[in-house]
Amino acid sequence: MSVAIVRRPVSISDNLSRCDIHPVLARIYHARQVQDPRLLDYSLQQLLPYSQLQGIDQAVALLTHALQQQQRLLIVGDFDADGATSVAVAVRGLKKLGFNHVDYLVPNRFEFGYGLTPEIVAIAVQRQPDVIITVDNGISSIAGVAAAREQGIKVLVTDHHLQGAVLPQADAIVNPNQQGDEFPSKALAGVGVTFYILLALRAHLRAQDWFTQQAIVEPNLAELLDIVALGTVADVVPLDHNNRVLVAQGLARIRNQHCCAGIRALIRVAKRQQETLVATDLAFALGPRLNAAGRLEDMSLGIECLLTDSDDKALQLAQQLNDLNQERRDIESGMKQQALATLERLQLDDAYAMPLGICLFDAEWHQGVIGILAARIKERYHRPVIIFADAGQTDTQGEALIKGSARSIPQVHIRDILDAVAARHPELLNKFGGHAMAAGLTLRHKDLAAFTQAFNEELHSHINADELCHTLYSDGELDNEEINLQLAEQLRFAGPWGQAFPEPLFDGTFEVVNRRIVGEQHLKLLLRIPGHNDVHDAIAFRTTDRDWPAHVAAVRLAYKLDINEYQGVKRVQLLVEHLEPVI
Repeated sequence: MSVAIVRRPVSISDNLSRCDIHPVLARIYHARQVQDPRLLDYSLQQLLPYSQLQGIDQAVALLTHALQQQQRLLIVGDFDADGATSVAVAVRGLKKLGFNHVDYLVPNRFEFGYGLTPEIVAIAVQRQPDVIITVDNGISSIAGVAAAREQGIKVLVTDHHLQGAVLPQADAIVNPNQQGDEFPSKALAGVGVTFYILLALRAHLRAQDWFTQQAIVEPNLAELLDIVALGTVADVVPLDHNNRVLVAQGLARIRNQHCCAGIRALIRVAKRQQETLVATDLAFALGPRLNAAGRLEDMSLGIECLLTDSDDKALQLAQQLNDLNQERRDIESGMKQQALATLERLQLDDAYAMPLGICLFDAEWHQGVIGILAARIKERYHRPVIIFADAGQTDTQGEALIKGSARSIPQVHIRDILDAVAARHPELLNKFGGHAMAAGLTLRHKDLAAFTQAFNEELHSHINADELCHTLYSDGELDNEEINLQLAEQLRFAGPWGQAFPEPLFDGTFEVVNRRIVGEQHLKLLLRIPGHNDVHDAIAFRTTDRDWPAHVAAVRLAYKLDINEYQGVKRVQLLVEHLEPVI
């Protein structure tokens, strides 16, 4: 895979230059379209108003009536981290607002699949709910919503996924991505939508003097923001200003010891420091452990971790999640080796010989891990990837079904591609849904070859092989004096960094003082900038120099300015994203 390092424009807005911001940080913000200091204000007053969400009034009216009658609520979630955090926020928040009967149900991905299906409704009916609330799902649950209403159950759909051609006939729908919705941010995660509904409901109850009449202390919903932050980052939604407010507020609560027992426990088993936790820790340490429950077993384990107020129980559950995550890693490693071996046998190393989209299937692959495998193959070959596994189900004609998990690149909106394939070949796809960068689908095993061909034909109408170069966007070079611990710490806490608001990346050419392999698969370097005597540590994980010439005098890097802490001593370190020898 070819890699291009492209430098972002280097400039600083006049507004930022007048602020007390390090010049390097000011140019980083400017490159991310932050030219107004108000976009760096992450106070809760900066949140967009809930009143602009379409359907919010109907949702509040439905919930207010349910509260007045103390009806039974059943939250139906999804089996990923966004779904788990959405359930936890809904259960905690609704109970804070005075609901006495709040239960939840999460479909097991291996038995029922995604969303509010008629099969899930059949299980839900046994719990006798008056109202079903979907969180992080439901916008495509046409049959499930109909089945619930046939049973006399009201349905509130809360979701953030893109809608299809037809909407479910729910009693209320809140989704910033439904057609006609004027909410300015389309990037809310499912947990963000849930939080907004709670804000709207609280405001309405306050106006109705509900809390005084019921002798209830009006709840501080900001207490839920630690969970909101985790779900938002883990779902890899774009961190626009509104989402950055939610995440920054959640991180601030976590760092100041104002978080739920489950998040404290996840931090502990992930061996992170609570006082210095940042968004990347949520993304790469806490999120995967929470996700592991839904991938391998039952997401109820993760939800219970977020719902308990007992530190001992939370730690016990977090350790189970940690064990599942290690098991997931082992499964993923084996699947990745198989997938790469398959691609090598197909002799697809030439970027121009390889199809624009990679589709792979193995009957033994684990359903819960195919999404991660798709992401790993996508990172390696930089093209859309769909990994399929046996669904363990058949369609109405008795044909075996397979489930696919897709991951894409910025140039390709994967859900739109699947929509186009479905329009051209309605017989191929059983069902599908998702986002620009990730999607899920189901089809008949016998149709895999036909789907693969149709998928690639559709990709050819949008991109060509020349556009598949992996591009790293750099914030430019750092001077020798700028590679220091103080700037590294400023950059670490200047976020929250994440999707569409990327962590700063720099590039430059360095002289090689020393290089060696550590841990069998990581490249440790001692480097210096030409013309300077200072030596800087650098580490390139999962990278070796075994195919390099014996004598390499210099390397070109794309790197992050990182902090390495060992035995209480902090040192600046270059965390290498890409490197190549300069011969």
